[in-house]
Amino acid sequence: MTHSYRQPGVVLTDRRFTVPLDHDRPGGETIGLYAREVVASDKRHQDLPWLLYLQGGPGFGADRSVGRPGWLGRALKEYRVLLLDQRGTGHSTPANRQTLPLRGGPAEQAGYLTHFRADAIVRDCEAIRAEVTGGAPWTVLGQSFGGFCVTSYLSLAPEGLATAVITGGLPALDAHADDVYRAAFPRIERKVAAHYARYPQDAERARRIADHLLHHDVVLAGGYRLTVEAFQSLGIVLGTGDGTHRLHYLLEHAFVRTPQGFTLSDAFLEQAQAMLSYARHPLYALIHESIYGQDARPTDWSAERVRAEFPQFDAAKALAGDEPLLFTGESIHPWMFDCDPALRPLRETADLLAARTDWTPLYDPARLAANEVPAVAAVYHDDMYVDTAHSLRTARTIRGLRTWITDEFEHDGIRTGGPRVLDRLLALVRDEA
Repeated sequence: MTHSYRQPGVVLTDRRFTVPLDHDRPGGETIGLYAREVVASDKRHQDLPWLLYLQGGPGFGADRSVGRPGWLGRALKEYRVLLLDQRGTGHSTPANRQTLPLRGGPAEQAGYLTHFRADAIVRDCEAIRAEVTGGAPWTVLGQSFGGFCVTSYLSLAPEGLATAVITGGLPALDAHADDVYRAAFPRIERKVAAHYARYPQDAERARRIADHLLHHDVVLAGGYRLTVEAFQSLGIVLGTGDGTHRLHYLLEHAFVRTPQGFTLSDAFLEQAQAMLSYARHPLYALIHESIYGQDARPTDWSAERVRAEFPQFDAAKALAGDEPLLFTGESIHPWMFDCDPALRPLRETADLLAARTDWTPLYDPARLAANEVPAVAAVYHDDMYVDTAHSLRTARTIRGLRTWITDEFEHDGIRTGGPRVLDRLLALVRDEA
């Protein structure tokens, strides 16, 4: 059953589908998928081509926008858009601390979650495409991890694609998670240095907060343990267009004077909890490193191990001297499953996923080298989340792929500059076609 309703300038329709949990066992267990169809009100009855949007993540449901903002407004000029909640997110059989115990214990949960990577998402898209488009290929726009999925799509089912559009999400085809994080920590350090150059007063503020956390046990209202490592992880915002400003505004009101002396303010603690909690996207923490697993090597908490190779990120050492406190970026660590109430019951499950040695390839270099699908990718200069050098190396392996390399936007350019970014990419790929 479908339900349609209106928002300013658009008509929305809820779409629900049933797909196999394991596409290699089509007669086995099934899960539900949810997607929201969006069409401009004045084009509702037109026969428009389809654009499928794959959200970044992993583990995030599709955007819940109102009306036709940003890139979506540009897309609706010529497409009917499908916003897919990828499996395990949003309304698509969500996977979290409340639902995963239905699978059984940690071993069963970890086995279940091996089916939530890019290859399964691509096969979901192919399973529903015939129902949505009548069998016609569609344009797929992938942001960040969504771009990883598009690269898998080009590898596994290029016949389903009319056009492939990637923004900030060209993955390394053969890099282990260790390679990804060894490239990431220096980029993060550059972003932190740029933040302190813009807001020099934040260097002392960050040191003061870190020192407080090293000497006090701080538990947030929702039960989150705010350790110094958790505070450092707020640097994940520095890879977005407005992230440096958001971090500055957070730090500037961190302390408040009380009868007992200065302490962390309620306003700071509440905002930090909203930024740190994985309650809305626990799947991101659970399977993040597995998106780089493609061989017999375990990921083995890669970010945590590789971080030890960069001692400048050690808060205690920084505070013992006169070095700036370094924030960290997009990385998942085992301590997060101790700090975050939304993750605590899933620690053993996460450990089992980190130890797996049976990951299968997500990309097919030979098929990508023979690609015939019109394809284009925005590559953001010094992207904090996806290594630019890795992306460009992959771009050279995909036949016919055109790249737009820019420092006008950060990783979230599709959000901050959506219409211009999408306009540029569509024009580029059509020139090539």
